[in-house]
Amino acid sequence: MDLSKIKTLIDFVGRSNITELTVTEKDVTVRIFRASPGQGAAGEFPQKAGSPASLVPDAPSSIDKTHAVKAPVFGVLHRAPAPGEPPFVAIGDEVEEGQTLFIIEAMKVFNKIAAPRAGRITHLIEIDGGEIETGELLAEIA
Repeated sequence: MDLSKIKTLIDFVGRSNITELTVTEKDVTVRIFRASPGQGAAGEFPQKAGSPASLVPDAPSSIDKTHAVKAPVFGVLHRAPAPGEPPFVAIGDEVEEGQTLFIIEAMKVFNKIAAPRAGRITHLIEIDGGEIETGELLAEIA
């Protein structure tokens, strides 16, 4: 797929009401996202393998008791570093800022989801090895 076609697809997504477009031509797949309000700039790209993904916090409140960790991309959620190993975190665990909480596998790329701040895990998603949607609540840190 040539660059002019990709630019045309990006322009189309920018002008339309759709938030995601996936197009496959021959052996190349292009997936274009438009961020929902509160998710950041429309030009953000998925993170490279091994880099901490950006996280989308809940709307700010006057008293910040917990911090929501939401899925930055659609993919398969892994709560452990490898099959048969213990999960990265459990409810009640104390975590440090930057500590890996999950891995989301998206298009054969493994995105590490890091803790946005230090604190105690008060909520964890039950899914392990299943698909999750962009913006889905994965954990809460108090």
